[in-house]
Amino acid sequence: MQIQVNTDHNVHGGERLAAHVTTGLEESLSRFGGWLTRVEVHLGEDGGAGPEDKKCVIEARPGGKQPVAVTHHAATVDDAYTGATHKLVRALETRYDRAHDHKGSDSIRHMPAPEEPEIG
Repeated sequence: MQIQVNTDHNVHGGERLAAHVTTGLEESLSRFGGWLTRVEVHLGEDGGAGPEDKKCVIEARPGGKQPVAVTHHAATVDDAYTGATHKLVRALETRYDRAHDHKGSDSIRHMPAPEEPEIG
């Protein structure tokens, strides 16, 4: 899984911030490691002067599936990143479980044939 961190000119932190985000995502998304090919993180300001003007957008790309993107707004970059990570994990769990679990059991096509009763 490749993780790419992008920041706009208003977010400071550089390599340290990128390392923190990368490590956190590797831990949070470890369950999906073989399923995800790439994760892109965009940290920046929303442009508003309001209290929640920091924004984090995370886009995860499962192999052979449509990308999953989440956005979270907060007062700090760290809070925006944390909120977006939680949203992404929930979204991926839902999509992963739907793709890999068929109501908790095998379909009837995969069940062994019943044994014939002995006559006699």
